[in-house]
Amino acid sequence: MVGGTEVHDLMDGDTLREECGVFGILGHEDASALMALGLHALQHRGQEAAGIVTFDNEQFRAERHLGLVGDHFSAAETLGRLTGRAAIGHVRYSTTGETILRNVQPLFAELDGGGIAVCHNGNFTNALTLRQQLIRDGAICQSTSDSEVVLQLVARSRKGKIVERFMEAIMQMEGAYSLVALTSKKLIGARDPLGIRPLVLGDLNGAPILASETCALDIIGAKFIREVENGEVIVCTSTGIQSYFPFGKQTARPCIFEYIYFSRPDSIVGGRSVYDVRREMGKQLARETSVDADVIVPVPDSGVPAAIGFSQESGVPFELGIIRNHYVGRTFIEPTQQIRALGVKMKHSANRAQIEGKRVGLVDDSLARGTTSVKIVQMIREAGA
Repeated sequence: MVGGTEVHDLMDGDTLREECGVFGILGHEDASALMALGLHALQHRGQEAAGIVTFDNEQFRAERHLGLVGDHFSAAETLGRLTGRAAIGHVRYSTTGETILRNVQPLFAELDGGGIAVCHNGNFTNALTLRQQLIRDGAICQSTSDSEVVLQLVARSRKGKIVERFMEAIMQMEGAYSLVALTSKKLIGARDPLGIRPLVLGDLNGAPILASETCALDIIGAKFIREVENGEVIVCTSTGIQSYFPFGKQTARPCIFEYIYFSRPDSIVGGRSVYDVRREMGKQLARETSVDADVIVPVPDSGVPAAIGFSQESGVPFELGIIRNHYVGRTFIEPTQQIRALGVKMKHSANRAQIEGKRVGLVDDSLARGTTSVKIVQMIREAGA
């Protein structure tokens, strides 16, 4: 078992399980409303659940729900309960632990010295070992999420300051992660030593912001400052920002899937436009691949930039030969193979007028399992291609 989830469940369908979105803001009177907007911009990174924790100078307040951000955090009544000028939030695509309410982040705990909330994007590869040891030592775990291990380690640290305790905790963790934490006075961010999972720093009228992607800054009109460096722990307070590098300097090894699939095309990752990178990949594919086709058709939405690049480089006309229903979630991140198989039919429809009787070159962003590709090819053939 990994974090309460059976290993064979995690490997079902050869699924890549790395995607979540995190957001944090400190020192803004509209923190909860800005948080809801930021999480909405990161919705593509997780559709199973969403949560927000705020601090109002007296107590921490939390709202966690299964489902989409807009289903729960658009009402004034809900946001009205999330008072305070500091907040962190999370959209969840489960890496470990069932999709149940007690696993929805941010996770919160009252510790010696005050409360702390934590949310996490990524996967701790040694979480099972640490969790089992913590339980043997008397820890009482309230979730089956690997993210809770961080809270448990912070609680057990004998360091004096919360930042030191936080760093001691994450130095025991292995894997790919970006973390955002909130205390009564601090907004803390951390990125794994290799920089596998993304995290950026922004600013809105003096209020520091941490987010998984720059698109979450754009939606609230915040300024992009820089990426959090690999292995960096960044601490934001009312008096400024400090950086720590507890792991020492290492060469960054970011996840290529952030460019190919995970990130929104209007985000900037590693100083490069995700859209431009995907389009250039399509151009390179055309240079390497000769295709005898009448029309280039993308598998929407994430395949569109690559298909545009392929069309531009090859000279074969580009057409939207597949129409996507945007009211259906991304089949890649649905939790079971059965739902994914049904989701293909609900999500994509052939645009018969553009492909019937034509030789079609299909361009997709990537292939993880191939189950979706088989069904899309069948759909295109049935439409007369």
